[in-house]
Parts: sequence; structure tokens; C-alpha cells
Amino acid sequence: MTTWDERFRNGEYPSEPDPSPVLRAYVGESTTGRALDVACGTGRNAIFLAEQGYEVDALDRSVEGLRITRRTAADRDVGERINPIRTDATQFEYPEDRYDVVTVSFFRTLDRLGDLEDALKPDGLLFYQHHLRSDPPAAVGPSTDRYRFRSNELLHACLDLTVLYYEESSERREGDLSATVEIVARNSHGGTQSYPETR
Repeated sequence: MTTWDERFRNGEYPSEPDPSPVLRAYVGESTTGRALDVACGTGRNAIFLAEQGYEVDALDRSVEGLRITRRTAADRDVGERINPIRTDATQFEYPEDRYDVVTVSFFRTLDRLGDLEDALKPDGLLFYQHHLRSDPPAAVGPSTDRYRFRSNELLHACLDLTVLYYEESSERREGDLSATVEIVARNSHGGTQSYPETR
């Protein structure tokens, strides 16, 4: 059993967490297409995407995380739209030009970002959320800065896409400081494009 299996089994992470509000704002309802949720954990984004109509490849190396994802998806009547894949996201062979949406939450994998971009269809959306280095140091998330992004690091890494949303922020969670970054970017190029309407 891995450390993540133990954490998920012991309830250290919610078994039915809400998706990111930013992801919810940029993904429309009743959409058809294919999505990939990298390091899906207990399925927070994968299940949301399935509920919107996507066929979702939910990728994680934790057996327990995938078990919780399958159970929750079945409870919400979207089990047939979730394809759990047990694998190491750093080693997975990402298919090219396959997904309308790719999501990554709280998993650092910049060395595979090019592969994730290649997995997007034209005009496909990338949503990425992760922990940041901060001053004072954040207590929520990785214990060292090695696995956190520097300020603007994720933004710079995604500048070959069309950035639709970017924010670095901090908040207190039960007294502990959390610092995070979120980006939404479209797999499109050129000076003339369509943009989402202001909400």
C-alpha cells in the first residue's frame, strides 16, 4: 500500500470534494467530448467533468483514490463516463490530440507539460492548479518548496497557449496558510481569437 493509499483510506482527504470554482466557471454544462484528469486523487474534477457530459480518463497511481472515484461516480450516476487508469502520471504515454479538457490539480509535473499540451485537441482547455512558494511559508501542501511552483513559473510555462485566466492567491485554512496558483489556457495560437464573455 502506498502513502497516498493510506491517506485516502484514512480520510485525510475528502472523498467527495467540490471541483475548483475556476474550472466550473470555464467548463460549460451539457458538454460532450473527452477529458483527462491527471493525478485525479478522489475524483473531484473527474466526476465534475463526467457530470457535465465528458467521457473522462481519470489517471492516478493510488488504488484507493481510484476506488473512491469509481464509487462516487457510480453514486452520482456517471460511473459509465469515468475510465480509471492506474499509472504513474510522470511515466504515462499521453495520446496526442485526444482531449477537449485536461486538468491537473496539486501535482507538479512541468516536465510533462508539453505532452499534456500535445494531448489537447485544437482549442482544448488546460486547467492547472497547484501549491506555491510563499513568504511567509505556506503550511498547507508539500513540506518543502521543492514540489511547489515559484511565482509566475506556471504562467511562463503556459505562454505557448492562450491564457484565459491566471491567479496566484493565499488563504487561511483552519489557521494554516495556503498559497495556490490556478491557470486556464486554450490550445490555440494567433492574434485573432474568440474569448469567453465576462461573467
